[in-house]
Amino acid sequence: MTAMGYADRPAPGVGVGTLFGRVMGLVALTVLCATLGVYLARDWGGAGWFIAWLVAFGCLLGLNAANARGNTGLAFALLLAFGLLMGASVSTTVNYYAETDPVALRQAFGATTLFVGVLGAGGYLTRRDLSFLYRFAFFALLGLLLAGIVLIFVRIPAAYTVYSFFGLAVFGLYVVIDFNRLRRAGTAQAIPLAAGIFLDILNIFLFFLRIFGSSRR
Repeated sequence: MTAMGYADRPAPGVGVGTLFGRVMGLVALTVLCATLGVYLARDWGGAGWFIAWLVAFGCLLGLNAANARGNTGLAFALLLAFGLLMGASVSTTVNYYAETDPVALRQAFGATTLFVGVLGAGGYLTRRDLSFLYRFAFFALLGLLLAGIVLIFVRIPAAYTVYSFFGLAVFGLYVVIDFNRLRRAGTAQAIPLAAGIFLDILNIFLFFLRIFGSSRR
């Protein structure tokens, strides 16, 4: 097993299991805030979703900076704001499926729970440090973003399905790495880790929603 640096060690008296519970609790709170954001932004139109996304990105940068300075109170508040704004940014999509295809919405929720549960458990139980995979995951994410831009201008129905499965593979890899990192992280990393895992879950949910929604058309 790779030796952990001082910054990555759990604080005295705080076990790995306690850290896991803390991070998962933060993830659950962020998901609740995102759900509230989906509801509050249900009647938004125009560029509202994009503005919410931009501000959410700012909150993500802010929470990492605040956490690095030891201001966990501000980092926690920004985490909740991040979840709320991310929920608002995807509100149009989620509410569209809720009205037109609620079955796809339920299927996406169930598939996301199972997908993240299995991969997260695998990553957490893996003793080897998998942080070296972050670089590969980053380049795969760049490829995913470029493919998404291309698909804006090139309309190929089958390509959207391939793109969605590729997205699941990329964020599935992030789930494995993030949960593996959780195994050896210090308590100071609880909030950034929760933000990362929340993003993994949200993107996986959206890709499953696209897959199940398109399969019923």
